[in-house]
Amino acid sequence: MNTRKIKAGNRSQQATEERGVVILLTGNGKGKSSSAFGMAMRCLGYGLKVGIVQFIKGKQLSGEEIFIREKHPEVFFHQMATGFTWESEDREADIAAAEEAWAQAVKLLQDSSYHLVILDELTYMLSYKYLDEETILKALRERPEQQSVVITGRGGGEALREFADTVSEIQDIKHAFRAGVKARKGVDF
Repeated sequence: MNTRKIKAGNRSQQATEERGVVILLTGNGKGKSSSAFGMAMRCLGYGLKVGIVQFIKGKQLSGEEIFIREKHPEVFFHQMATGFTWESEDREADIAAAEEAWAQAVKLLQDSSYHLVILDELTYMLSYKYLDEETILKALRERPEQQSVVITGRGGGEALREFADTVSEIQDIKHAFRAGVKARKGVDF
């Protein structure tokens, strides 16, 4: 145990740079958005400013939305509100909605008062080519130095993976839905 303690101590002494980070939570498993909202709660616990833009979600009310809107109205919260875009047959309307949501995200990414910005399900906007990858990377590069950003969603491209400081891939091993269990309020939405 002492050896582990020494190794951990050495690593923490080597980490001397203080700046915000970009975290990409990706993969086919459940829990990417939940993890991001956990970080929002952590920031709120410290009295830090949080902004959230949700791409894709928004037609079905979620517990996260209820909690933020009712208990933490100081949190900037914007939803694209088109639902799952793969169910849409109006690509132009989806692109316009993505661009509108991105415009809200850019405002957050330019505001140094935000400690944490969550771009929930942003990776789909890259996969579907609703938003330009270089435009997103440029905004992330130019954000305030102390601002951290969490991006969630499946895929998203290699350039985003390379740019992010931390990439966690959540693996789908088993899911109750495939066994016929309905999504549960408070657990799944």
